[in-house]
Formats: sequence, structure tokens, C-alpha cells
Amino acid sequence: MIEAAIISTGDELTTGRTTDTNAGFIADKLLTLGVDVVAILTVGDRPERLRWAWTEALRLAHLVIATGGLGPTADDLTTETIAALFARRLVTDPEVAARIRQLFALFNRPMPDNNLKQAAFPHGAVIVPNPLGTAPGYRLEVGSPADPRHLVVLPGVPREMRPMLVDSVLPWVATLAGDEPIGCRTFQTFGISESGLDEVIATIPGEGRWSFRANFPEVSVRVTVRGRDIAARLDAFAREVYAQLGPYIYGEGDTSMEVEIGRLLCERRLTVGVAESCTGGLVGHRLTNVAGSSAYFRGAIAAYANAVKEEMLGVPRALLERHGAVSEEVAAAMAEGARRVLGVDVAVATTGIAGPDGGSADKPVGTVCIGLAAAAGGTTRRYQLWGTREWVKLLASQIALDWVRRHVLGLPLLEIGRRDPVPAAPGREGVAPG
Repeated sequence: MIEAAIISTGDELTTGRTTDTNAGFIADKLLTLGVDVVAILTVGDRPERLRWAWTEALRLAHLVIATGGLGPTADDLTTETIAALFARRLVTDPEVAARIRQLFALFNRPMPDNNLKQAAFPHGAVIVPNPLGTAPGYRLEVGSPADPRHLVVLPGVPREMRPMLVDSVLPWVATLAGDEPIGCRTFQTFGISESGLDEVIATIPGEGRWSFRANFPEVSVRVTVRGRDIAARLDAFAREVYAQLGPYIYGEGDTSMEVEIGRLLCERRLTVGVAESCTGGLVGHRLTNVAGSSAYFRGAIAAYANAVKEEMLGVPRALLERHGAVSEEVAAAMAEGARRVLGVDVAVATTGIAGPDGGSADKPVGTVCIGLAAAAGGTTRRYQLWGTREWVKLLASQIALDWVRRHVLGLPLLEIGRRDPVPAAPGREGVAPG
């Protein structure tokens, strides 16, 4: 098995101004190729620290993938450090230099001279094209013929780095990883905790490597197998996983709840609409993040104020006065109003107290009511969530989307119970029923 190390470069990472998402993405992709990531190093923009990181990473692994430090400014030192560390002269690539000039001309902007720094590479480097930016990456082989080491350097901007890794780097890494067959399947879940998943997975027989990734408010489960009969063994694992966890699995591979909902609605030729109070448009935003969502998404009404709930959704004032805006009764009326006003097959509504203020003894911060309306009738639930305002809003939007998924599939709506706690905010275990 080939071993790899990952280096994330930048003062913005070591000072906490930016969260490193690149390392996790790279490690996740390497795992699918059977590459064992032995270390992830984060280092600031200082030559001595960069030299230490590269030296340490190469001591631990034969493959090192680094991100960051490829910009045009004085603190972008990755390439200069590598060239000095391995005694390679820097060579300017004329095609890369011409492309950088073309990009600036395309936007009718003068090109600063320091941008040509991005066209210089250590001698012997293989350029990795960057279709979305001015900084290409590169591969470089160092070490000895008997003990070769491979370096890959990519930009730190995630939207540039990711397609470069997937399209250009991973196919090359696959050639290093050897001929041993390897396969994996990833299941995306919502409504069950990581510990709950672990209990279930532990009962599944067979030789496979299981890994979990919690990414609030959901958890992904991956099984990796090696050797013979890869497809048949993965199918056997999948049958067991679906038998045990079926309602909690919303998709496989690199997908999202909103993508899978869109697929389901298109398959069944159904339309959806949203009425939002505490989520403030987040549910509609997530649905419209999917290309082609106009085929099934009619609209969203962000009815934050009670007057808007009355005027736009037809929620009776008496209902608001009797039960309050945060109630199952109002959630039901909002959902039915959205179904009627938007003319959709399914409507979902959210109302709650996201905090940090506004709670009471009867309705503490984190109280969220979800309503769903369809031709056959409607239903509501009350949940007690916690965490920051942003976490409550995100989790409420996820529950609302999951309700749509479960309704379309004919599954029971999410209940809070021993086996299926909604993933909690950091530092808390589970979610208490409201």
C-alpha cells in the first residue's frame, strides 16, 4: 500500500482566519484509491517552516500532496522553497506565461509583473493545468531511483484545487498505487448519529474497512474492500447496510440531500414549495443550488413576520394569537398555505426560535416546528434543537428537506428516538424531543 502525507500551506490557516477544507477532501479521495494517508501537516508561510514540513512529510511518505503558496505575492513561497530544498533551478514555462497574460487580457486588466512568478517551476516538474485560475500545479519526482518520492503541489483555493486533483492528479496516483484491485462505496446518511451507525456497522459480517465522516448535520459511511470479487462483495455489504439503515440513507457517493430530492421529484414529476420562518430562505436556497431545479421547485415564501404569514400564506390571526408563531398548528397552516399559493404537490414549512434570544420556559431557544402538506393531507412535528443560531437553522433546513424525501419515498417521517437521534451540535449528544 502506498503511503501519503498532505501539507496545507498558509498563514491564514495557522492563524485560524481560514478553515482548511483541502486536506480532508484530498485524504478522502486518496482513500478511494487505497492510499493510506499517514500525516496531515499545516504550516505557515515561512521558508524554514516550509522546509521542515517538506522534510518531515517525505520522511513519512513516498507521496506528498501540498496545497497553497502558489500565488504571485511575496509570501507565496512554496515553489522557491522546493527548488532550493532539492537543488532544482526554476524554469519559466512560456505556454503558462502566455495563458496568464491571456486571462488578464480577457478581463481587460493590466497584468502585474509578479504574476509571471506563477509560470516558474522547478526543473523536471510536470505541470498540472488549472482551468479556473492563474496558478497551475505541478508534479515532481525526487529521491533516488531505488527510493523515489513524489511531490504534488496544487493551489490553495478549493474551487481550483478540487478539479485539478480529480481530473489530473488522481488518475496519475492510481498508476502509483499498484495493481491490487480496490473498491469502495459511500453511503450518505441523516437522522442517525455516528455512534449509532458504528453500532449497526459492527454487526455486518465480511472483510471490509469501514470509515465514518461526520459533517454536521449528516454522517457518511464508507466501506473499502481489496482483492477479488470487488463488485460482488460491495453489493453484499450494500444489501446489509440498506437492510439495517435504509430510511437513513439518502444517497451514495458524492451527493447531497438537495440533489437527491431533486432527482426523486423529477422521477415522480412532482413539484415542491417552501414556507420559511426561522430558516429565513435557507431551504429554498439549498433546493435552488441544484442545476435544473426549476423543473420541480416553484418557489419559497420567507414569512418571517406574523403579518406576512397572514397576508402571504393565509395563516389565521386567531391561530397565531392562540398558539403563537412557533407551534405545530402554525407550521401546518404555513405548509398548507404554501401548497395552495404556489400550486405545488408538496410543501414544507419551518417555524422556530433559532436564538440566541427569544426563548421561553415553554418554548426554549432551539424549538423548531416542521409542517408538510400534500394532497393526501399534512403532518407536523416539534423538535428541540441546540447549538448556535447558524447550526439550528442548518439542522432545521436539513430536517425539512429530509421530510420531503421521506414523504416522496413513503417512509415514516423522522422521529427522535434511541436509534435515530438527530446529529447534535458539538459538545452535545443527541436531541431531546420537544
